[in-house]
Amino acid sequence: MTEWWRGGVIYQVYPRSFQDSNGDGIGDLPGIIARLDYIASLGIDCIWLSPITKSPQADMGYDVSDYCEIDPLFGSLEDFDTLVQDAHALGIRIIMDQVISHTSDQHAWFKESRVSRTNARADWYVWADPLPDGSPPNNWPAVFGGSVWEWNGTRGQYYLHNFLISQPDLNFHNPDVQTAVLDVMRFWLERGVDGFRLDTVNYYFHDKQLRSNPGDPNFKHGPHSASPYEMQIHQYSKSQPENLDFLRRVRALLDQFPGTTSVGEVGDSHKSVELMAQYTSGGDTLHMCYGFDFLGPEFTAAHFRSRIEKFFETGPDGWPCWSFSNHDVPRHVSRWASHANKLSELADQTAALVLSLRGSVCLYQGEELGLPETELLFEELTDPRGIRFWPEDKGRDGCRTPMPWDSGNASNGFSTGVPWLPIKHVQAGLNVAGQSAEAGSTLAFYRAILAWRKAHPMLAVGDMSFFDVAEPILAFRRSTPAGAMLCIFNLSASDQTIAITGLHAGTALEPVSERAALGDETLQLGANGYAFIALDTSSTASVSDLG
Repeated sequence: MTEWWRGGVIYQVYPRSFQDSNGDGIGDLPGIIARLDYIASLGIDCIWLSPITKSPQADMGYDVSDYCEIDPLFGSLEDFDTLVQDAHALGIRIIMDQVISHTSDQHAWFKESRVSRTNARADWYVWADPLPDGSPPNNWPAVFGGSVWEWNGTRGQYYLHNFLISQPDLNFHNPDVQTAVLDVMRFWLERGVDGFRLDTVNYYFHDKQLRSNPGDPNFKHGPHSASPYEMQIHQYSKSQPENLDFLRRVRALLDQFPGTTSVGEVGDSHKSVELMAQYTSGGDTLHMCYGFDFLGPEFTAAHFRSRIEKFFETGPDGWPCWSFSNHDVPRHVSRWASHANKLSELADQTAALVLSLRGSVCLYQGEELGLPETELLFEELTDPRGIRFWPEDKGRDGCRTPMPWDSGNASNGFSTGVPWLPIKHVQAGLNVAGQSAEAGSTLAFYRAILAWRKAHPMLAVGDMSFFDVAEPILAFRRSTPAGAMLCIFNLSASDQTIAITGLHAGTALEPVSERAALGDETLQLGANGYAFIALDTSSTASVSDLG
């Protein structure tokens, strides 16, 4: 079976916000089933489902209380089976979130573990005695604020939670825990799922000695610092070497189910790309990983080039999955708006860019509409991170508002009830129905470039080499033995002209190019313009600065 995932395009569905079928204002599995034809029309290969298993929803499903049950908010196991069957019939694979670094404090495992130091699951979570003065064992901070340590009076110990207090971390140093979560994965694989997106994949193991993290000497402390979490180098609280052996166990399980895949989320601001490469190298670990390097504010040619080159230098046989938006960060057309004159032009350019990088691609629902971040009032927030750190960090609700399917009523076809988060005027105006009727819409472009990419396999699996060109131009060549493609992007809102030599007479721009004009040994690019130029294997075409 071919490695469909290598260079494949994954479409992330955030179920709460995709389509509500029963009027409760929350999206669900029957709603996704009803919209499968839409997803198929995009030309993607796979759907990633954000959490749908049973949960108190303190962190919107990333706090699991039962790994093998669908939360009633989203439907039933039968609905899940129907979704998988119907998606497969359309040629679409399904991968689902596995949130195994931690559980909800309502999970049966934790309820048992917290009762005593001697029960059967006493060491399934990370418990530690206090220091002699009663303080926590070390200085580790939680991502969502405060210490990672929470006191439990019954045991007279602290337990570890990297996120919310209600999200205790599992103890992966215990082999029984590893076996239990692998059994969970087997359960879903046997139901027909095509693989997993592994949440916080570098958080599974902690330092057994519980050593304190060093401070980050490069952190610039001052007013408006949203969280102290970034003030440390997380040398001991995550990204431990023991993780690799467990990932090999995950891969061995997946290999028993041909055609399945895995994509790990790496959250480490100091060595993200290095971990991505390490976790996907050797053919016996994960299939793919993504980090947050392209999910932040940086939008320069040097940044994109450095991260890609670093990945393949560190793990030449590893494989990345690149994305510009997801459920954890502000939408990219808003993050990078200062580099554009029109958000619609930026939306097209960034789609062309991410779909031409070496690696697989993950698109986040709504980016095919060019949706910007939703501006929400404090009282409209549901995200615990945003509620705690407002206004320096407004949280993740702004990228999670429901899909606008059509014009008309306030829910824009998402629900017959009141949506769990509001759909604001700007997002409503970019609805699917309106864009489907417009030939030059962002949605039309996404469909066109995804189809074009499938016809040019060098963009999925070809080698990648960069040209030395000054900012704001990013230029590279993708190539296979069968053909090559020049890919050139103006990452600015001003016109740029560069030199191109070595093209054969009659060479033309590919039709998906925008705001680009090819002259005699020059290429003019307008604001956020980009050009694709197909080459034969003998071509020595080169890109450079003028003069």
